[in-house]
Amino acid sequence: MTIKKPEWQISKQMESVIEWLLGGDPAIRWQVMRDLTKETDDCVAAERSRIAAEGWGGQVLGLQSSEGNWGGEADARNWLCTSYTLLLLKELGLDPSGEEARRSIGLVRERITWPQQMGGQPYFDGETEPCVNGWILGVGAYFGQASRRLVDRLLGEQLEDGGWNCNAPQSRRSSFHSTICVLEGLLEYEKAKGETAEVTEARVRGQEYLLERRMLRSLSSGEVIDPNWTRFSFPTTWHYDVLRGLDYLRSAGVQPDERVSEAVGLVAKKQDQNGKWPLENSHPDRVHFDMEGVEGEPSRWNTLRALRVLDWYSTRLEFKM
Repeated sequence: MTIKKPEWQISKQMESVIEWLLGGDPAIRWQVMRDLTKETDDCVAAERSRIAAEGWGGQVLGLQSSEGNWGGEADARNWLCTSYTLLLLKELGLDPSGEEARRSIGLVRERITWPQQMGGQPYFDGETEPCVNGWILGVGAYFGQASRRLVDRLLGEQLEDGGWNCNAPQSRRSSFHSTICVLEGLLEYEKAKGETAEVTEARVRGQEYLLERRMLRSLSSGEVIDPNWTRFSFPTTWHYDVLRGLDYLRSAGVQPDERVSEAVGLVAKKQDQNGKWPLENSHPDRVHFDMEGVEGEPSRWNTLRALRVLDWYSTRLEFKM
């Protein structure tokens, strides 16, 4: 199906925005170089290698305890803090092959086990909720600890409508929040281990759950399910929003169709007069330090992700036409 070419286009005069992005943390810079300015692999790798020792990545790694966790005593809340932290390290792009990453992940693998009330398994085999297990699968696959046992569990928990819900089996309707977490985990597993028919089929069904709802609308009423999904944050932790959903589709190489046009248009409209996107809807989940300013101020994370989503949509659309 061919869709109408959008009226907006990414500005060709983005030099000042790119310069601003490149003035940020190494975790931002290497992704700008890879996704926007299309630098050579060697240049991208050199910038990425700085994450473990500089800026946000170095700070996060330095906060890990000798027991492998983050956040102090290992109560239920701090298990979540550890999971949020590992997810953040993946989002920063910490090189899994580096000495610092191998040491940090080794501590998690060797010393962390989930409490009995949360399943009692080694950390990378997951706990009991699909949303958390989606993060763990993704983090494990990214850092060389992919768990097929966890994949099988998640595939067995997929609901009839194609998504996942941490409140299943009591609820038989999927949740956008749980579904995006599992989709990201399955995609990372496929990147690490290669595609299989079973995993790909489940992931495509999950994508269709989002796409059939146009990334934000109720299938039955057509209404926007949650207005907060139109406001973009980072870190996202377990929270869904439209930008996160679109960035997943981009990463998965999905061919856009008219079902994403509204969501992409929403992203485009958030760009301010200086070509940047603001930080919005910061979540109360525990993080170690603020990576950016206050809500309403320009966000490098949101700007980076928005620009690459718009680039994905525009490029794929032009190719299709």
